[in-house]
Amino acid sequence: MFDLDKWQEIFHTIGKNKLRTFLTAFSVAWGIFILIVLLGAGRGLRNGAEHQFLSDAVNTIWINGGTTTMPYQGLQAGREIILKNDDFDDVKNKIEGVDLISGSARERNQRILSYGKQHLSFTVRSAFADHKDLENAKLISGRFINDIDIAQNRKVCVIGYPVRDALFLKEDPVGKFIDAEGISFKVVGVFTDPGRGDLDRIYIPVTTSQRAYNGQNKLGTIWVSTGNVSLARSMQMCDEIRAMLAKKHHFDPKDQRAINVWNNNQNYVRVMGMLDGIKWFVAVIGVGTLFAGIVGVSNIMMIVVTERTKEIGIRKALGATPVSIITLIVQEAIFITAIAGFAGLFTGVALLELANNYMPPSDFFRKPEVNINIALYATLLLVICGAIAGLVPAMRAAKIQPIVALRDE
Repeated sequence: MFDLDKWQEIFHTIGKNKLRTFLTAFSVAWGIFILIVLLGAGRGLRNGAEHQFLSDAVNTIWINGGTTTMPYQGLQAGREIILKNDDFDDVKNKIEGVDLISGSARERNQRILSYGKQHLSFTVRSAFADHKDLENAKLISGRFINDIDIAQNRKVCVIGYPVRDALFLKEDPVGKFIDAEGISFKVVGVFTDPGRGDLDRIYIPVTTSQRAYNGQNKLGTIWVSTGNVSLARSMQMCDEIRAMLAKKHHFDPKDQRAINVWNNNQNYVRVMGMLDGIKWFVAVIGVGTLFAGIVGVSNIMMIVVTERTKEIGIRKALGATPVSIITLIVQEAIFITAIAGFAGLFTGVALLELANNYMPPSDFFRKPEVNINIALYATLLLVICGAIAGLVPAMRAAKIQPIVALRDE
């Protein structure tokens, strides 16, 4: 039941001790504010890391040629190991767990592209049909390179939309031809890509690039996705790839520099694990700050009880029950904690929203946010802790004997 007299007394007590009440409320509001900001910052770091990974498929293995550093079977160290098309076929067909696979020819990538009066330098990268999905690219119009283009060495290309805007201005590029330093490629599609550096380029079939630019079947990179296999299986796949290529190219499987096999799965798990650790660390710091505010409430309520000892004695002498005294003090503690807690919550969420709207984009920190349910649960826990913080001095006050309280100076 709503007791107006009790609330008037609470506000009267708060009004008499404005500075003390403000400092108590500020410590509680600061605690919930710090908790919200730290949780939001932790999420912002995680979002930044996930954004960097999601520019390409996460579950991937990269394979690049290298140089041997160990002699093997009579062969000297220092030999260059170059990947070729048959290595691509072997990885695709002989390694269990390969989902998507692409690769790029070994060639110079930067070339002058021309259309009409426009002449600009862009990256020309060769690719296989699966490359679009490995890059997480999306088609805006037309199609991507397909297996028929690869098999027939077709002179076709797929361009990023910045290339389209720079060369074709307002024209639809699909079906038109781009000149790449004397070789014409028909535009069959336009794409967009979440990776910042992956848009200012065009893709052409690997076989076309090999025939047009170097006349050999050399590959610079082979890139595979591992589907939904476990981290342990992806690491096993790396070992299998290295062993298979070591046998073909005659180098020691223990020679890590003969070929470079990079397991992006392992890197992703490691980075996400580190960020989870940071998340728990900032949560502990925030909860510690929150707990400090609760301790402040408890201490202040102790002071309140001490200051009002004689008043409490008079109340008990006039017939006030212990329950009424406990509820008065606890109610005051809950009120201060709740108001301060929601003020800290609102301020913290507002700051995160401002950061979302006005902070310049970054690859390492994006969209600092906090789960609103977690924020509300934290505030509710704060109020409960505030009630408990007020309960201890309230129970102490309820045990005061009237004759002892009336003697208090």
